[in-house]
Amino acid sequence: MSQTLTMIAEEVRSCTKCRLHQGTRNGVPGEGNPEAEILFVGEGPGFHEDAQGKPFVGPAGQLLTEMLGRAELKREDVFITNIVKHRPPGNRDPLPDEMAACTEYLERQIAEIKPVLIVTLGRHSMGYFFGPAAKITQVHGTLKAWRDIAVYACFHPAAALHQPKYREALEQDFDGLPRALDAARKRAAARAGGPGVADDAASSDDTAGSSPAQMTLL
Repeated sequence: MSQTLTMIAEEVRSCTKCRLHQGTRNGVPGEGNPEAEILFVGEGPGFHEDAQGKPFVGPAGQLLTEMLGRAELKREDVFITNIVKHRPPGNRDPLPDEMAACTEYLERQIAEIKPVLIVTLGRHSMGYFFGPAAKITQVHGTLKAWRDIAVYACFHPAAALHQPKYREALEQDFDGLPRALDAARKRAAARAGGPGVADDAASSDDTAGSSPAQMTLL
């Protein structure tokens, strides 16, 4: 891991910026490939994550690993973090001021990793990038330009565990992930002025039209 990510991780573990550090065992800064093309952003650590200091290591993490396999990815290929870095009491939803307190860490992680694609997991991380008015049931499986990065919205694996009706939607989201990454790569290359890529990037909507999640690719 880079020196910058290591420094961020150390700051997270000792962070007292909000109430979430109270009564927790470990801050959970995130982990993975420091040069990953894909950055996954979940909502917050749960019981198992708090115990181990690592993201997505409980049942939802096991399902995430399975979903990554559907997209022909491994955990070591990507970087995984959360909107908030300490576990909310009782796994409740993170509050706005708690998410705001963690924004600096997430922004610095994004700046250091420089992902081609950010994948949001769940409605809270989705709301940070898609806006507070966005609804996960409407935007999952779609891409949005956020600053100069493509962002792809997915259901949270925990949603599929708690409500099996969301399992199919989660699978569709991850089935569409390779196409989302391809579109994000083309967009990044076009922004960098790569030869012969602008037209490909512009035609991404057509190539992704067969997605069962009705993915809109920039």
